[in-house]
Amino acid sequence: MNVAVLDVGKTNVKAVVVDVTAGRELAARTMPNRVLTDGLYPHFDVDGIFAFFLESLRELNAEFGFEAISITAHGASSALLGEDGLALPVLDYEFRYPAEIDKAYDAIRPSFRETFSPRLPGGLNLGAQLHYQKTTFPDAFRKVRRIVTYPQYWGWRLTGVAATEVTSLGCHTDLWLPRVGMFSSLVDSLGIAGKLAPVRKPADLLGYVTDEIAGRIGLTRAVPVYCGIHDSNASLLPHLLQREAPFAVVSTGTWVVLFAVGGDLDHLDSERDTLANVDALGRAVPSARFMGGREFEILTGGQGTATPEAVARVVEEGIFLTPSVVPGCGPYPHAEHRIVNAPEGLDADETYVAASLYAALMTRTCLDLTGAAGPIVVEGPFARNEFYIEALAKASGRQVIAVSGSTGTSVGAALLASDLSAAIAAQAEEHAVTFWLPESYQRYCRDWDRLVQAG
Repeated sequence: MNVAVLDVGKTNVKAVVVDVTAGRELAARTMPNRVLTDGLYPHFDVDGIFAFFLESLRELNAEFGFEAISITAHGASSALLGEDGLALPVLDYEFRYPAEIDKAYDAIRPSFRETFSPRLPGGLNLGAQLHYQKTTFPDAFRKVRRIVTYPQYWGWRLTGVAATEVTSLGCHTDLWLPRVGMFSSLVDSLGIAGKLAPVRKPADLLGYVTDEIAGRIGLTRAVPVYCGIHDSNASLLPHLLQREAPFAVVSTGTWVVLFAVGGDLDHLDSERDTLANVDALGRAVPSARFMGGREFEILTGGQGTATPEAVARVVEEGIFLTPSVVPGCGPYPHAEHRIVNAPEGLDADETYVAASLYAALMTRTCLDLTGAAGPIVVEGPFARNEFYIEALAKASGRQVIAVSGSTGTSVGAALLASDLSAAIAAQAEEHAVTFWLPESYQRYCRDWDRLVQAG
């Protein structure tokens, strides 16, 4: 069975055809996810994305065909629908609001122990976005008829059916109570209960591609569209169907999001970017995150490799990168990033090594904060960084499984169109890796811990 997946990441947008039976991507089209700075505030180029999707689906259908469409997208976004489309642009969650807006929002948001949503900067709490839009643009907000979560926005454009969905509502929005599976008091505080579209599960059938869209894609029969899922939860889904708890999944992309299946919900720390996500089956999962992919790109510029000479210098000389390269999030949100013990600077390979060790130790910190146990599965771009994999394995003292291939989001989203009760083969080939880390790496880990704890 072939399923087309629309995959909206914060950095890139993909249209993919997945062979669900084989658990692999057959083909993909990719474009950058642009943020537009015209208009009321920075916002996503949704019309450009949709035009790309339609053209990609037309090409993929002609070459491979597909029996269904599923959708996955990043969290912390929603679409405000009016009578004839968007009532307001889809806001970029990295946009920061005036201090008085943040202060007013803080006065109405529920406690962490209710929502398990830490207070995050800008619009990373979806409730903060809605509060900003309602407060700053009241006339436009009054015209909102339906609020949909972001994966479901694309489903609405394909089918005309509006919905919200549990994994996106459970993604640090302040709007959801993960333990009980219902809306928080913030919905009433914002006065949006009547505007939120009905809550659906990711694998629910949303509707069918409209005749007009089907004609543009070249479909000759009715094609179902499934409700869709938050992207990190899409990566988690195949493992939920295949593995017994406890285990952890590290979903990597712009963000590194860690799911500690069977972990500790009660000891999450609201000050260190730990939270409860909600998985595709509606269950709360202890989680932690940091902007690891963005940080790695900032540090390396996409250059360098882990040569033995670079590894030896960084580890033996104790050259450290400290948090937080992207401030305001992650387990050390207020720490000031430094490069330690490198007065003469680093070349590209040494920077790559130091950045990989930084990412591994940040990941290990997130594992500890969530009470994660058992094997660690790494999905996405970091799974292809063998040095990061070995560094994480040796720092955590646990088995680390690097899932090869592209990100697991597309395969996980495609599973929504299949029988989730079935044991599936929808997982890329697993492989173990080894590298050149010396025994002194354990001392390096301890020294890094002391350094970051001392501030």
